[in-house]
Amino acid sequence: MRKRRTAGGEDSEVNLTPMLDVVFIMLIFFIVTASFVKESGIDVNRPDAVTAETKPQGNIFVAISSTDQIWVDKRNVDPRALRANIERLKAENPQGTVVIQADEDSKNELLVKVMDAASQAGIEKISVAATPK
Repeated sequence: MRKRRTAGGEDSEVNLTPMLDVVFIMLIFFIVTASFVKESGIDVNRPDAVTAETKPQGNIFVAISSTDQIWVDKRNVDPRALRANIERLKAENPQGTVVIQADEDSKNELLVKVMDAASQAGIEKISVAATPK
């Protein structure tokens, strides 16, 4: 059988190269501009608070579990090495803020130690996470 040809005499094809270039450039743009959420590494039962308010996303998350373990960046951290870990994360993001997610069954002593370590690391904005009542 014979092929039909268009009036110009050539087969018509759709050139997808420009479309693929645009899609690829958009993909790169979204990857570069995306802000990735960092988590502390464990789930914490936060205490309820009437005065709890929503804050912009924090950059450095520290979690205190009900078994009094301290977690930073999905790693269990010794309290003596906490300041060094916070300083390392602050070096990556100088404008970073610390959000402490303390379990309602954890000791207040660890909460104070985490706040002290963050202050000694040069962090000025420290928040304690709570569930709004």
